Formats: sequence, structure tokens, C-alpha cells
Amino acid sequence: MSEPLLEVTDLVKHFPVKSSGFVRRTIGQVQAIDGISFSIEKGESLGLVGESGCGKSTTGRVLTKLYEPTSGSMKFDGVDLAPLSQKQMLPHRKDIQLIFQDPYSSLNPRHTVGSIVATPLRTRQVVPENKTMDRVKELLEVVGLNPEHYNRYPSDFSGGQRQRIGIARALALQPKLMIADEPVSALDVSIQAQVINLLQDLQREFGIAFLFIAHDLAIVRHFCPRIAVMYLGKIVEIGDRDTIYERPHHPYTQALLSAVPDVKQAEVGGRRDRIRLTGDVPSPINPPSGCRFRTRCWKAQDICAKEEPPLLQIGRGPSAGTGHQVACHFAEPNTSIIATPQSHSA
Repeated sequence: MSEPLLEVTDLVKHFPVKSSGFVRRTIGQVQAIDGISFSIEKGESLGLVGESGCGKSTTGRVLTKLYEPTSGSMKFDGVDLAPLSQKQMLPHRKDIQLIFQDPYSSLNPRHTVGSIVATPLRTRQVVPENKTMDRVKELLEVVGLNPEHYNRYPSDFSGGQRQRIGIARALALQPKLMIADEPVSALDVSIQAQVINLLQDLQREFGIAFLFIAHDLAIVRHFCPRIAVMYLGKIVEIGDRDTIYERPHHPYTQALLSAVPDVKQAEVGGRRDRIRLTGDVPSPINPPSGCRFRTRCWKAQDICAKEEPPLLQIGRGPSAGTGHQVACHFAEPNTSIIATPQSHSA
């Protein structure tokens, strides 16, 4: 079996907390990512879901080396990117591209669309200079925009069109992996499906792998065959989408899915059991001992405070990867909260 395109092992990213005053000392660490492991096969989509502040976006920025990892390894195409300097990363940057969450702030308002999409082409000298604008027009057409609008500015486009421009820019260098950080959360619901379907078309056409970061469980289920659930810097459950959505084992995953609107059940009447978590998410500066979810978990017992549950395999799914893994001392399926979200097909 060939090795994964991306293999992340025990990845850690801590941000120092400085004291105020003239002499600023480090007084703590924000444990944004604290030892996560996962893999992505070539051409595969892995969804990364969880509450705001759980470390999803930080994970994407560490993988692109916008943030330097504190420790751990992230092998991409057999090369560990973690210890590489910014200069050593240059040959690999074209293969890993990031689609940003906000299509309004991610595009320079002073540059034309043609200039924005052409920048990576010129920087990497992918095509001859006299062919650059022809390639820009091709990319704009691929993402569903009028190629003749290359000389317009981002302010002339809607939010969905701006996100397509960002996708064209990310696609310019023909990457092997795209990290989509909440790519549709800032868009109208009517536009979200169009952008998601565009990304799926690009994946099929060019064989691009995706790490799809989102909090919308319906979109993730539609786009990603495998899903990882993250809580307070840890991956608590990972597996294929049918297993995650129909037989969730971790209490946190069960709580997330219980909050997804069930359209089919609403049509026939009745309600699905909603799991309401008490308390706030603990601070990543001082997370709970043992299991980080225990302070909000209805199953928590003494062992949960003493021992951190390892991410263990409990079954093998039909899709690529290591099967179904859960980090819980009392993992068991809960089928009473099966999520049947609406399809996002256009």
C-alpha cells in the first residue's frame, strides 16, 4: 500500500502567553493543538469539524507553515515539513494551497483579479510571461467566472464570486493538497452549494486532496468521505462519514450531531433527542486534566480526570485510512441522534 500524501503525527502548536509590563515574560501557553495525528490519501477529502476555538484553523495554518509547529511531524509526499526552514519550504509551497475563510479580506482590493491570480504564476514562473494572462483567463473560466473580467477589482464581485477568485488563485500552481478553511461560512446559503460543488468538480478533474475545515456538519458530510472531530486541541473521533454520522461513539460527537436539524423527522413530526452540554469550553491555557471533555460530559467518572484516553481503533471503515478511532474511556454508539442533514447538491 502506498504511503499517504499527508501523514500528521503528534502535531503540537502552543502559543506563548506574555505578561504585561516593560519586561514581558512567558507566563503560560495556549495549547491550540496538542498532539493530533491523522493522514490524508492522494485525492481524498478529510473533514475537520468542531466548535470555534478547538484548533481547526490553527491546524490548517501549521500545515502550510504559516505557523511553525511546536513539535511533531507532518510528512508530505514523504518529506517531513515540520523541521524545514522557510527557505527549505519554498519547493513544497506550490503543492499545498490554502483557501481562506473570508473572501472579502483575503483579496487585495487594490489589485485587479488578473493580477491576483497571476501572482503565483509569475512568482513560480509556471508559464512564460506572454502566456500568463491567457492562463489567468483559463483559471477564471474553470471556476465559473467570465474570463473577460480579469481587469476588474474584487469590489466589483459578490462574495461567492470573490471566493471563486480565491479558488482560482489556489488552483494556479496545480497543488496536490488544498486546505479549505471554512470556505463557505461567510457566504449566503444559496451560494454555498455552488461553491461546494465547484470544489468537488475540481477535485475530480485534477485529483486534488482536501483538508476541509468547517463547523457545518451537513456540508462536511456532503463533501468528505472521512471526518475527524476536534475538541480543545485534540482529535476525539475519526472515521468514515457513515460511521461517524450513524454510529457516533464519542459523547462530544453525539452532542454535535444531536444539534443538526433533522429535515426528514420534521416532515413526519416528532423530535430527535437533543443533547445539551452544560458549562463553557475550558480555556486552552489551562485545559482539564485527563480527558478534556470531561467537564461537560455526562459519562465522566474518576478515571476521566486521571488518565487521558488514547485515540484507539474500534473498527475498520470501508474508506481509506485507519478505520474508526475514538478517544474515550466509555465509548459506545448512540443511534438515537442519527443526523440526516439536507443535501447540498445544487
